Amino acid sequence: MAMPQNSTGENGFCFTQTLDFSCPSSHPGEVGQTFDTRSGQEACATPLSNGTPSSSAPSPSDSCAEPLCSTTPGEEGTQFGKGIKYVSDEGEDLACGWGRFTPGCLQVFNTSKGVLFFLCMASFLQGMTVNGFINTVITSIERRFDLRSYQSGLIASSYDIAACICLTFVSYFGGNGHKPRWLGWGVLIMGLGSLVFALPHFISGPYEAHSAADVGICGGNHSLPCTQVASSLSSYRFIFMLGQFLHGMGATPLYTLGVTYLDENVKTNYSPVYIAVFYTAAILGPAAGYLVGGMFLTIYTEIGREVDISPENTRWVGAWWIGFLGAGAASFLISIPILGYPRRLPGSQRYIVMRVSEAHQLKDGSHNKASDPDFGKTVKDLPRSVLLLLKNPTFIFLCLAGATEATLIAGMSTFGPKYLESQFSLSASEAATFFGYLVVPAGGGGTFLGGFLVNKFKLRCSGIIRLCLLCTVSSLLAMFIFFIHCPNMPMAGVTQMYEGSALPDGHLNLTAACNAECGCLQETYSPVCGSNDIMYYSPCHAGCKKVSENLRNGKKVYNECSCIEKTLLPGPGDAEAGKCTSSCAKRPLLLFFMFVVILFTFLSSIPALTATLRCVSDRQRSFALGIQWILVRTLGGIPGPIAFGSMIDKSCLLWQDQCGEQGSCYVYHNSAMSRYTLTAGLVYKVVGTTFFIVACLLYKPPPAESVPGSSDASENGNCDLQEHKPSLPAEVNL
Repeated sequence: MAMPQNSTGENGFCFTQTLDFSCPSSHPGEVGQTFDTRSGQEACATPLSNGTPSSSAPSPSDSCAEPLCSTTPGEEGTQFGKGIKYVSDEGEDLACGWGRFTPGCLQVFNTSKGVLFFLCMASFLQGMTVNGFINTVITSIERRFDLRSYQSGLIASSYDIAACICLTFVSYFGGNGHKPRWLGWGVLIMGLGSLVFALPHFISGPYEAHSAADVGICGGNHSLPCTQVASSLSSYRFIFMLGQFLHGMGATPLYTLGVTYLDENVKTNYSPVYIAVFYTAAILGPAAGYLVGGMFLTIYTEIGREVDISPENTRWVGAWWIGFLGAGAASFLISIPILGYPRRLPGSQRYIVMRVSEAHQLKDGSHNKASDPDFGKTVKDLPRSVLLLLKNPTFIFLCLAGATEATLIAGMSTFGPKYLESQFSLSASEAATFFGYLVVPAGGGGTFLGGFLVNKFKLRCSGIIRLCLLCTVSSLLAMFIFFIHCPNMPMAGVTQMYEGSALPDGHLNLTAACNAECGCLQETYSPVCGSNDIMYYSPCHAGCKKVSENLRNGKKVYNECSCIEKTLLPGPGDAEAGKCTSSCAKRPLLLFFMFVVILFTFLSSIPALTATLRCVSDRQRSFALGIQWILVRTLGGIPGPIAFGSMIDKSCLLWQDQCGEQGSCYVYHNSAMSRYTLTAGLVYKVVGTTFFIVACLLYKPPPAESVPGSSDASENGNCDLQEHKPSLPAEVNL
């Protein structure tokens, strides 16, 4: 394809759309210049001085003082201001709609803010489902389907496994394709994954939760049929993994193509803010998932069936599946408007002209290959694209730093509610709500604040990396809070002997003289809190012989418990159903520093993403994000939940016994859980800090003379022509 020729021999601008600079000329008879290239070519420019082109041809900067958004309906293209006309090349339709159906009422959404709104809705749903609902209901799913923590960790990791498989294909071909269509179909697949994830509830049969009265108190009938139904329930984890796999496939375009689509259609200065809003919605999604999911867990899973156990009972399973049905339906609805957006928004081409390259400069100059307008359009360029990114040390170490952060985020988001549940002796719904209160202000606020700081201080790539380093060091220091932990509530036969003496770790002794004749079964775990503030494995193990007809604080009360002594009067005491309430004085301090860790961890997320976009060439941005996500998920997102799940399993004191088969964990050792969390946190934070330091030291910005348009001028309010590319020689037909 022939390039336009310029008789002056100087470089000009080449655009993907036809630009008609028809400004009135000061010389009689002179006409405005037209710059024309074919669709798909990268915009390029030569060095300018103070925004003035080196040739005598008029420049886009001549119209910077004119209005930017005056459109005329019905035109093929969009008129921006008095002197610039953007004409769609080869009749490309830039209207919003589906096929030929492009009603005028929809064009009000055909703006960067409209795109941002629907992408925020999609990222909100993704975050609410994958990082909210799933993490909230993980304990209930373990209990309902007899899963161990490493198995639930594998379910969580299936999302990242799917993303890793799809990322190369989606980011490479989607980056050069119709991004909104890739995004819309992705959201549609994500909705299908939510429906699949809820499927086991409807095909596994009703859940039977026997109350303590059903299985008998001391001296009662304790016969429990031992069937193989319980052990076969764990096979449903493969359906959960399939649902998560579809979630991962659907969300792959969202955080690669969605980010670059926003970046391409807004000014460079505004890009971090738009991306920050987009990611803030993704952070608020999990927070909403924790809160709404926690509310659903207070509803019994078999809706309409009356049971005599409360949500505090460890055998209670809430309605974990409702949120996934709603999220699936909402995803289908959100995908429709996203599918209607054009390949690029009207007027977006001017922002491509205004960019200054901050790509890392390779010593052999091979980074200039990516400036070729035909680069990356075929499969044969794929190996060369990968090689260019692998030769970029700044990009590689930013990816590695992101992987260390992703490991902690994935592990803590999956098992954070379980950590709070164990430390503070909470129910699953209470722990999910607590964790939601932490994530909303800390995660969402940190994400938005990170983008705001980059925009506020006009940080360039090296300054952004230093900001990431500062945030990582701050969160590293806050990690030492995990030296502190709340002690386990005393539990007879598990954490201490019945007479109060210490019990060696890993040894259970649930039988004592006070319950030796009760014939209690270990399969019937139903903890009660005695009037002496000691927990017991079940009413039978507490030696309780009667059940009171009156409830206390909404909980069942057991009387004449021979293992419990009254504090004031002699004789057997009583017990309430459920765990004892923790009175840990360290709770406020622990929650505060967990807030700080989450805040600074998410504070670096948008700056790190912005640095990644800026340290690579424009034509590789989508593909670079795809490769980064592969590395982040392979090294962080996938092993994170599995590693944390195995770590938490090691701190288990009391395992479920299902007919001789080991089920989920009932009681965890709080000090061991905190110790493992501290070790993992310190290791990954130190490694992440090291990677950010290396990325900052190895970054080599373009030489000053190749960044001609002073960004200070445009940022101080003159012209938006702050970024230019001196890559390709382009000449103008006169």
